Amino acid sequence: MKLADLQLLPDDSRPAALRDWVPVQDEVLGAAALALGTGLPDLARRWAQSAGPAGAALEAAAALRLGQLQEALELIGPLPGDARRAVLLARAHWLGGDPDSCWAEAARSQARQEGDAPALVAAVTVLGEVQLSDARAALRTLAEGLKVAEMTGEAADAHLLAVLAYVQRFVGSGAMGSEVKAHRTAHKALERSAPRSPARVWALLALGREVEARAEAEAGQLAAGWWPRH
Repeated sequence: MKLADLQLLPDDSRPAALRDWVPVQDEVLGAAALALGTGLPDLARRWAQSAGPAGAALEAAAALRLGQLQEALELIGPLPGDARRAVLLARAHWLGGDPDSCWAEAARSQARQEGDAPALVAAVTVLGEVQLSDARAALRTLAEGLKVAEMTGEAADAHLLAVLAYVQRFVGSGAMGSEVKAHRTAHKALERSAPRSPARVWALLALGREVEARAEAEAGQLAAGWWPRH
């Protein structure tokens, strides 16, 4: 079976197929990315590691999912100093319990300067999580990610939408309109999110489906810190 065949498998059968498969060297990076997107960060990290320096950023992202923060920071250190490295660094500090927003703000600024739309969306998502205790500030931050999607003509990122839905629950003091908006955003995020992903966990929590959210987090090997702290 080739990587292209695995990419076409349904979500419920892909994890087992990936674990039974060994990629050839020229497919190992693509395989690692697919494993991470499928919610198998342990497998993604192992395959990314076998790719050498070319897989370092992907390996760091997988390590962050697993909560292996020290290992992630060691991988992030030598990466090129671009906005994507800054986003990984911001996520690492936030997962480690650092409440200071400076890391996410720095990543946002660098992504703006570089014109890197995906990095900017990822940066404002982290910053929105950091600002969750101030729902209105988080809402303003996350709105920038929606504007990026509008400007690029891309669908809004599922993780951003899921965090936005969670924040919307706290805006308007429980007003009916705010609750309806939050549920609408959460359902949209749920439709776009991959199984076992942080986006799926946030979307389910925004809908009040805590048991399902916990199951998704466990299945996706997500370390504590990948879900709301407020």
